[in-house]
Amino acid sequence: MANPIEKPLVVTAAQPTGKLHLGNYLGAVKHWKTFLLDSQCFFGVVDMHAITTPHIPAQLRKHSLECVAQYIAAGLDPEKCTIFLQSQVIGHTELAWILGCQTPIGELQRMTQFKDKSSSKDIGFIGSGLLYYPILMAADILLYNAQKVPVGEDQKQHLELARNLAERFNHYYSETFHLPEPIIPQTGFRIRSLRNPDRKMSKSDPNPSGIISLLDPPEVLRKKIMSAITDSGSQIIFHSEKPGVSNLLTILSIVTDREISYWENHFQSKNYGALKKEVFEALESMLSPIRQQYQELIQDQPYLQSVLKEGAETAQKKAYKTLKKVYRKVGFLEKF
Repeated sequence: MANPIEKPLVVTAAQPTGKLHLGNYLGAVKHWKTFLLDSQCFFGVVDMHAITTPHIPAQLRKHSLECVAQYIAAGLDPEKCTIFLQSQVIGHTELAWILGCQTPIGELQRMTQFKDKSSSKDIGFIGSGLLYYPILMAADILLYNAQKVPVGEDQKQHLELARNLAERFNHYYSETFHLPEPIIPQTGFRIRSLRNPDRKMSKSDPNPSGIISLLDPPEVLRKKIMSAITDSGSQIIFHSEKPGVSNLLTILSIVTDREISYWENHFQSKNYGALKKEVFEALESMLSPIRQQYQELIQDQPYLQSVLKEGAETAQKKAYKTLKKVYRKVGFLEKF
């Protein structure tokens, strides 16, 4: 009897930074759901990455559970995937240390995200964890020997480092790791701030009105959409010189699964108010069930803890297999 074909393993994660925003959902979580049927999916909450910049411990614990609840409410069914907390699985930091010993410091100092963050006047204290961040991210991926990694456009360089480290380890010690393949969604990762459409939607936006949270109540959502920056003129078309209108068309297109050209035709001879009204209605239709399920989940702490416990156990089994192989290859004695 032939062996069943093993499903490819997909690994990805997000930091527990509070409420997920629309860019997180459309560019990441909504995309992750498409892998549930035909892949082994490991979705991490990377709380170790979250301490590379100043943080409040109690808030980190709170945000970690909120992130899990939002994952599930947004469609990541724990029955069909593994949801785990990075700090609850032994192996992430151990593998990161081994990979770090093979990584020249200059290679890390050239990472775009490190250069951007370390030069920011807002960040204050710069710890070595910020420099080491890409190696820990590589370990998050390679610990489970992932074949596919959904990433945003801004994480491509980090994934390339993970591939380089896997290749380097394989060369030094023999074939061990898959070279993980990046999966970048064609749409959804360029959601812009509603108040400054030249910039990506981000939690760091100084104006909260520019960010759509998955948990925004209807009245807040409506106010944000109706006050969104549009452009001079009145044509509703997708164009680089009309970033505000283009951003709203992008959101509407992704949420409704209709081409932007459809909406351009639909809004011929209509004004920006009509566009904003339909964007709000489409978003409210999508976000309402997510908000409702989140409110139910966040009040059931025992259930969320059970999801994390089961996820950690599944992830740990996989991690130990990789770690045992890596330890032997680098020359460590077997544990007693």
